[in-house]
Amino acid sequence: MNLKKALKDSINAKKKLILLEDKINNCIDLISSTIKNNRKILICGNGGSAADAQHLATEFLIRLRPKVNRRSFPVIALAQDASTITACGNDIGFENIFVRNLEGLGQKGDTLIAISTSGNSKNILKVLKFSKKMGIQSISFLGNNGGKAKNLADIELIVKSKITARIQESHIFLGHIIFEEVENILIKR
Repeated sequence: MNLKKALKDSINAKKKLILLEDKINNCIDLISSTIKNNRKILICGNGGSAADAQHLATEFLIRLRPKVNRRSFPVIALAQDASTITACGNDIGFENIFVRNLEGLGQKGDTLIAISTSGNSKNILKVLKFSKKMGIQSISFLGNNGGKAKNLADIELIVKSKITARIQESHIFLGHIIFEEVENILIKR
């Protein structure tokens, strides 16, 4: 194990996030206004990114910070149960698991957050394109160079790293910092 190298790679990936400050602020504004307008945030990803999507949805539905008690905010992970995922994958195709759920749960004025370390997952590409047809604005958390998903979202946060673990660490960091600021705005902190 090379702990020093892993730490250095992690620090370097996060240092580059400062270049995204304006886009991060745009995400904060979009998510805040979506919730203020009584709309919801729909969030998705595959594998570890699905776990991050569920993690971030939970932070908003339940509580982000232990000493901040506030109402629940409407954030839904689109891959939240095995029955829906496997039924859609089997009956309609795995590339449609997010589109199908967005179609049923989303509405104009909502915001979609799509998380993909590669930016090349077919189901992520499809849901980003479909969200536009529904009048749903989108944010993407991507890695490396953004992959095929680059330029499909209204706001893109691309972590400039080729190491999947460092990208995922940066994605959850971005989710936490963005959601903390959104929470501050929504509870006027």
